[in-house]
Amino acid sequence: MTISVGNLFAMPSVTLAFFFLWMDRQFGTHFYQQPTGQPLLWQHLFWMWGHPWVYVIVLPAISMVSDALPVLCRRPLVGYTAVALATVLTMVLGFGVWLHHMFATGLPGLALAFFSAVSIIIVIPSAVSAFAWLATIWTGRPTFNTAFHFFAGFIVVFVIGGVSGFMTGSVPVDWQLTDTYFVVAHIHYVLIGWNLFAVMGASYFWFPKATGKLLDERLGRWNFWLMFIGFNVGFFPMHISGLLGMPRRIYTFPEGMGLDWLNLITTIGAYVFAFGFLLFLINIVRSLRHGAAAGPNPWDAATLEWTTPSPPPPYNYVVLLALATREPLWESRLEESPFRSDLGKGLPLDHGKEALATSTLDGQPEAILRMPEDSLMPLLLALSLTILFAGLIVKLWWLVIASFLVGLVFQLIWLWPRAQLAERRL
Repeated sequence: MTISVGNLFAMPSVTLAFFFLWMDRQFGTHFYQQPTGQPLLWQHLFWMWGHPWVYVIVLPAISMVSDALPVLCRRPLVGYTAVALATVLTMVLGFGVWLHHMFATGLPGLALAFFSAVSIIIVIPSAVSAFAWLATIWTGRPTFNTAFHFFAGFIVVFVIGGVSGFMTGSVPVDWQLTDTYFVVAHIHYVLIGWNLFAVMGASYFWFPKATGKLLDERLGRWNFWLMFIGFNVGFFPMHISGLLGMPRRIYTFPEGMGLDWLNLITTIGAYVFAFGFLLFLINIVRSLRHGAAAGPNPWDAATLEWTTPSPPPPYNYVVLLALATREPLWESRLEESPFRSDLGKGLPLDHGKEALATSTLDGQPEAILRMPEDSLMPLLLALSLTILFAGLIVKLWWLVIASFLVGLVFQLIWLWPRAQLAERRL
């Protein structure tokens, strides 16, 4: 939900940015062009979307770690509520830091001070998550399999990427590092390191549930170490290159600048990293053909999906269960709540596609909602919008009007109320 709300607030700014750009190019307006326009407006609108978008794509990876790491440590996540609130706070603060991408554009000192402060404060919720993961490992009984290695590696690159971002939140430091390879290193650690290591760990963790086969652990260890070493050998030296003044967006440099050996190390690390990822693809193909059977719950996990066969049936659960705790399969082991989940009974919801409506605070079932069946209307609407925007680019106004009207018809068909979709009260 945090990501969805973040998208709702972030996308309008970049949509407006592209609309203004289209108006300038197609009709000669001056949103970005002098003398009446302001080129800096493009940067503002772009980064008002761009930095929240970073959290939109990173927070799911963080959530994967928070969900799977406790299973491999044989205990619930330390500070679960604090981590959940930190996730929401990170998204909220993410809308107040876009200007740190523009510290070198000559903005007023008051704006620099405010956005610098927020760029530093946003480290706090990230630190809450990092310390919660470390405390979970420290107080648990870790299972040192491949998934755990990737999650532990994620914590390492999470801290490195976070610290490098924290540094650029300081205005004087940012003036020194802007448009250097230090920024390139930071963005690689954030967008590649954070996402890829979390997703790799999640792949080893949930692959058995999705396919019914375990990924090979021996090949997985080689996969992890090659990727972890290759990633850090490839991208960490970029911090040093940036501190030495190597500019970004320049594809070649003359000899004798002191950068050759760093760039050589980066190249070697990138190839090692790529070979490690190739081992992952080989592991998938090999395990799909010859992997050991996983069973319903190979990790002794605590959540509901591990009660189904692997892979799960198309309907997931025979009945929709009501849970009493976050770890229904560990309730007797943890004894943290007097309540117990009943995994043997629930509402069948077997009349087509149905879902439960629950109360807001305690999640108690209140009604059964009949959901729409599969429809081609969303696909046809997307195709009509694609044609509409293509017509806008090439100024075929008849095509724009026609695709708009066709798309409107598809949307009305898709969203038209139907009597058979009425709810049933419990």
